[in-house]
Amino acid sequence: MHGNITINGITITPPPIRYQERVLTAEALEFLGKLHATFDERRQELMKRRHTVRAKIANGQDPRFLEATRSVREDDTWRVAPLAPGLEDRRVEITGPTDRKMAINALNSGAKVWLADMEDSSTPNWRNVINGQLNLSSVLDRTIDFTSPEGKEYRLSGETLTDLPTIVVRPRGWHLPEKHLLVNGTPLSGALVDFGLYFFHNAKRLIELGRGPYFYLPKTENHLEARLWNDVFVYAQDYVGIPQGTIRATVLIETITAAFEMEEILYELRDHSAGLNAGRWDYIFSIIKNFRSRGSQFLLPDRSSVTMTAPFMRAYTEQLVRACHRRGASAIGGMAAFIPNRRDAEVNTNALEKVRADKSREANDGFDGSWVAHPDLVPVAMEVFDAVLGEKPNQIERLREDVVPNDAALIDLSGTGGSITEAGVRLNIEVAIRYIESWLRGNGAVAIHNLMEDAATAEISRSQVWQWIHQAAKTEDGQTITRVRVEGLLTDEFSKLPRFDGDRFEDARDIFEASALREDFPTFLTIPAYNRFLCDQEQTDLITA
Repeated sequence: MHGNITINGITITPPPIRYQERVLTAEALEFLGKLHATFDERRQELMKRRHTVRAKIANGQDPRFLEATRSVREDDTWRVAPLAPGLEDRRVEITGPTDRKMAINALNSGAKVWLADMEDSSTPNWRNVINGQLNLSSVLDRTIDFTSPEGKEYRLSGETLTDLPTIVVRPRGWHLPEKHLLVNGTPLSGALVDFGLYFFHNAKRLIELGRGPYFYLPKTENHLEARLWNDVFVYAQDYVGIPQGTIRATVLIETITAAFEMEEILYELRDHSAGLNAGRWDYIFSIIKNFRSRGSQFLLPDRSSVTMTAPFMRAYTEQLVRACHRRGASAIGGMAAFIPNRRDAEVNTNALEKVRADKSREANDGFDGSWVAHPDLVPVAMEVFDAVLGEKPNQIERLREDVVPNDAALIDLSGTGGSITEAGVRLNIEVAIRYIESWLRGNGAVAIHNLMEDAATAEISRSQVWQWIHQAAKTEDGQTITRVRVEGLLTDEFSKLPRFDGDRFEDARDIFEASALREDFPTFLTIPAYNRFLCDQEQTDLITA
């Protein structure tokens, strides 16, 4: 039976889950309604603008640094706000969803920051949306705990919030709706729901506890979307009565268009900015998505061959560090996704050496910190950044004046190296289907072949397959990648999957086929998956954003 309860103009459609009334109070829902009324029209306009920009790129217009904002880039005088409490030292950040076990492990990991993820590593089903908020509040109360089915107990270490990693929450991106909360039949924005509930319930308490309401902003495509976030922050701080500038936000530069507007994004958020992050996997996905029909010069090899040493990725990360440090902002590096296998010492040794090399490159390039996906990687990354930073909390003073902004280098894929292999095609199929299947069951962070996969890597996997088919790419043995060939590989890979009671592999295969093997290209695979399988009122339209 559906909930269909309306409070302060917001209709809650799913059946209620335990304790949701603590999150969806009348006052919190009133705040969400105000955010929706004030900002959703602009959000929708910006989503339409994305289509326009993508169409121009598809028709051959390469993105470039904006002439209209040249004055912002050339003005040497402006800086972002000073570093906020708990964000001065970010040398190692651990990422993960907001379920109780993952939250406790992250907070006990020894990292400097926990990215509490409501986005790519979290399935946005109703239970996760509500329980994520409950868990974050219980962290502040220090009442969060977890007991595994085997009887292992998990508790927070430390005495106070400041003994733990600083919490930075990542809400959903601007493109995702929250169809369980409606105003006159219109879904609220998933981004505003995740931000609004966490901020409303916890902002003042965070300040009292020596921290503040801090956020990671995903999937941003341009400075106008950053401006919208800044206006939301100004409104929200006035609404609850805390000083302007209390909110701090780090923007993930994980779209190719945002890479051309990094300083402008910092400028729009300057009173609330905590820096930029190099979101490497979504960045690669964005390049494939935007240039998927532009010919062989935009074909990338197997995903495992696209490393951070590729020239176009070097251009992206070095220009990011330059932009941040020029403006007094933190530059945070990319994800180390390796998941240690305690049964295979050789695999661990080889993988940890790669992690060490990756983090050493970032630290020596000037990054102030970096991401890991597993607590066992915290000491490795910490050791690397300790060696470079020493007693300093960061290296923002390192300006990287040797880096010259180069718009052409950001989209020059010619020096990437590597090849397309049948094994790479098969791996893309396997990873995408196994990830989607887990996502449909409510788990958005999935260990596959000793790597933590999230929605971004599933997006790379299915979009590469789509592009290889439509560009008639060849594997290294000279065979063309056709739809028929991929369908045969899909059938073979599907037959190898470990089936179990309650699995969602058939649904996952449907989503993969719809997003990788058809003529059209859904902008995000999570949108049709959300509409078809997660909402109580099933939607079958493909909403693109």
